[in-house]
Amino acid sequence: MTDQAPLLLERDGGVATIVINDAPRNRMGLEFMDELERQVDELGSDSAVRAIVITAAGDENFSVGMDLKQLPKGIERMGGIEAVFDQRLRVLAAIESLEKPVVATMFGYCLGGGLELPLACHFRLAAAEGAQIGLPELDLGFVPAWGGTARLTRCVGRDHALDMILRAKKISGPEALRIGLAHEVWPNDELKKRAHDLAQELAAGPAIAIAGVLRAVVGSVDKTLEEALAAEREAVMQTMGTTDQSEGMRAFMEKRKPNFTGE
Repeated sequence: MTDQAPLLLERDGGVATIVINDAPRNRMGLEFMDELERQVDELGSDSAVRAIVITAAGDENFSVGMDLKQLPKGIERMGGIEAVFDQRLRVLAAIESLEKPVVATMFGYCLGGGLELPLACHFRLAAAEGAQIGLPELDLGFVPAWGGTARLTRCVGRDHALDMILRAKKISGPEALRIGLAHEVWPNDELKKRAHDLAQELAAGPAIAIAGVLRAVVGSVDKTLEEALAAEREAVMQTMGTTDQSEGMRAFMEKRKPNFTGE
């Protein structure tokens, strides 16, 4: 890693953009994960931030994943390999459980942690050309260690997950869209703008209701149907009587676009 900041943070109204800043490979080193953990915590509690984009510097690669050369240093600094992986699992879980939408871009290499990070995000936009998306850890004799087996399986199903992981496959953006790994595919030169536009669209929505949807949907994985329905009911009741709920109803009656304030 160089002396440059491993992570950049940009703001545009209600949208915060996190940039992996290690072009062209955009490795996720120790300093990057420390800063990502700090930023996720701060952005999660910042009411002015209504949506987040996670992207990377340059136009070659989103990320090749963990900087393996730093692994011995991480083990020494953190007291063991499990502590290194625990931090990364903790950060990705925090991203997944944020009560504001997170949009990831996928272009060039999105490998190992470079796919596991987008898998923790709520929206994934892929490049139409040149993307190589996968969990190739078996080629190194490893197993995906940042939740990749679980999140990929829940995202694309058992068969596609086994096909990708056991064969260390790298798939394209259009293929990711076909199997449900990507939500949208865009020309490479439009991808980052589209991610920002989508985040702006989401940021303009009713924040309390969006937070409730994210809690209900993301949390439903580990719940029975009855528990999931109860979580949905709780989210519904939390919106009743809010400023945004009243504005939404007025806008519907007046046949206009609502102006949500996040209250």
